[in-house]
Amino acid sequence: MVFAAGRGKRMRPLTATTPKPLIEVAGKALIDHVFDRLEAAGVTRFVVNVHYLADLIEVHARRRAGDRVIISDERAGLLDTGGGLVKAQPHLGDTPFFVANSDTFWIEGASSNLARMMREFDPDRMDGLLLLASTVASVGYDGAGDFEFGTDGRLKRRRERTVAPFVYAGCAIMSPSVLVDPPNGAFSLNVVFDRLLAEGRLFGTRLDGLWMHVGTPAAIGEAERAFVASAA
Repeated sequence: MVFAAGRGKRMRPLTATTPKPLIEVAGKALIDHVFDRLEAAGVTRFVVNVHYLADLIEVHARRRAGDRVIISDERAGLLDTGGGLVKAQPHLGDTPFFVANSDTFWIEGASSNLARMMREFDPDRMDGLLLLASTVASVGYDGAGDFEFGTDGRLKRRRERTVAPFVYAGCAIMSPSVLVDPPNGAFSLNVVFDRLLAEGRLFGTRLDGLWMHVGTPAAIGEAERAFVASAA
């Protein structure tokens, strides 16, 4: 599941005419970087939700992935990440699946992070496995982080008035069971994360490489400089 329906407000004015997933970084649309990572890990079918400037994203996705892509149409109303996932549920099957933000962008380390996530995902212990990046060592990120690791690998939310060591890198593996009895309408995927946290079923794995938070026009140049430096 690739989330591509958002308005990209922080990326204005670029997103006045171009949806954020199609903004280019290092010569390639952000959503194509996501497709590349997923394809390298062996993913062969993609569900992409659309809302803002939906036609542009739909044409691009079909040109990139052909009949391997299914469009989950949210033109009638934006459902946020959780609601978007519920709407796409009929296309996701009955086995664990990736969810990925369309602006997820990182430089790979020694091996594929997504391939490692597939090896680590254990449905007997977990319903969600999140890819986490370093809060202080990531490019373009200046927030307080999201999670801490428990001693057993389970995640804990950042404590109030603290800086957590890890930030959600916009990619996860989830079990179909997370979609049982969901809220109605639009809601954030964080609602699902919080339920899994309460059940002790949310785990994390640390990103090997360099994560880049491309949230504003200024962050594009910073990410591209990091990308060029990594290839030198």
